[in-house]
Amino acid sequence: MAQQSSIDRLPAPLREQLNAFLRDPAITQKEAVALINDAIAEFGGGEVAPLSKSSVNRYAQRMERVGAQLREAREIADVWIGNLGGQPAGEVGNLINELVRTMALETAMSYAEGEKKVPPKVIKELALAVQRLEQAATFNAKRERELLDEAGERAEETVKRQGLSEDVAAAIRAAVQGGD
Repeated sequence: MAQQSSIDRLPAPLREQLNAFLRDPAITQKEAVALINDAIAEFGGGEVAPLSKSSVNRYAQRMERVGAQLREAREIADVWIGNLGGQPAGEVGNLINELVRTMALETAMSYAEGEKKVPPKVIKELALAVQRLEQAATFNAKRERELLDEAGERAEETVKRQGLSEDVAAAIRAAVQGGD
């Protein structure tokens, strides 16, 4: 098992303080190292080792990569949400289900292409993810059908109260519920 980095071993308050220093454009990494090492000395001295410039630089690069991935994911989500904003919620849910299924397939394929054995834990997690997606899709379809049935019944009742014939009321109900 790999050894934790010196930053991962920092107590949470000091790690949060380091993150704040690294986010502040007015503070250089060199200044952040000096500031956090001063805080380490005040915090506990011998319990926590001072940080090196290289460890802080590696950590900052890692955080920047993660931040870039999160920004990219948000941008993609914003585009999809913008495109799907007018779509029924069921269709958005179906899209999300399909995206997760695709990710599960890509994960399995990456193991196969690497000619590595797929760890049983990964197989279990993929199977559970797909099972949960299928359950969610079934629940969503059932709920959508129930909502359409309720809307059709309300439309039919409203039409009948307006004095229209049973045939017209049935036709409107069928149209609302997705029939012809």
